[in-house]
Amino acid sequence: MNKKNIYTIFPLLIIIVLQACVPSKPIKEELILSSDRLVKKLEANRRQIKTFRGTGVLSIETPLLNAKSNFEVLIKKPDSVKVSFFGPFGIDLAQSLITNNTFQFYDVINNRLFTGKLEEDVIKQILKVDISFDELIDALIGSVNLTDKLRREPDKYQAESSFYKLSYLDSLYNREYIYVVQSDNLSIRDYKIVNMPSDLVLEGVYSNFKDFDQVPLPYNILLNYKEKNQKLVIEYRNISVNQNVENLKIELPPDVKRIEW
Repeated sequence: MNKKNIYTIFPLLIIIVLQACVPSKPIKEELILSSDRLVKKLEANRRQIKTFRGTGVLSIETPLLNAKSNFEVLIKKPDSVKVSFFGPFGIDLAQSLITNNTFQFYDVINNRLFTGKLEEDVIKQILKVDISFDELIDALIGSVNLTDKLRREPDKYQAESSFYKLSYLDSLYNREYIYVVQSDNLSIRDYKIVNMPSDLVLEGVYSNFKDFDQVPLPYNILLNYKEKNQKLVIEYRNISVNQNVENLKIELPPDVKRIEW
């Protein structure tokens, strides 16, 4: 090899070596999502759950009630929820079937079936928790509805190595909505509504997650409706999603007493 070729090749080798030594973009930086992309992913995860089945223990605390029961919930989005309550040894206590416009509540012990239209206070009468139908579905699944945040930038956005924190201000109602999301699996761990500056309206705490169809769902749910002085605690033992669920129908004996509400 003559000197001319050496002088030509040697600078090229230096350039190649130097380029190989330049550190790549840090992995952490590549993994950090923009707020817009994060919210879209979170809402896509919520909408991916079409059917839900869970069994476990449900606890309800209100000024008038402090009760705990084994239960099973079956959900077909967007419009059907069946909740069954069981006593010791699996004894049926009650079954409720709620849609977005009607309800049935079967009092097994007294063999009475209450039916009617889904009005504002029906869920409160049946489940003793004052929430809307859509809120009930999200509460039982352990999800948080971010539909109204899809086209809005958060007022505060904090992205760390282990979590994201988003905050939205509502000047009309003087409220702040705060979401804490674990970064590695995009599970919402904490959700708060606060009357500014610091009065808690609602807090949802979610833990013990497992992935279903790549969507993280919590086995433990704590919903503290501070403003309404009520608390809902769910501890699931078994969960299945997006599987065929039987017809959400309450099986009734022929001699059931029917009561129109």
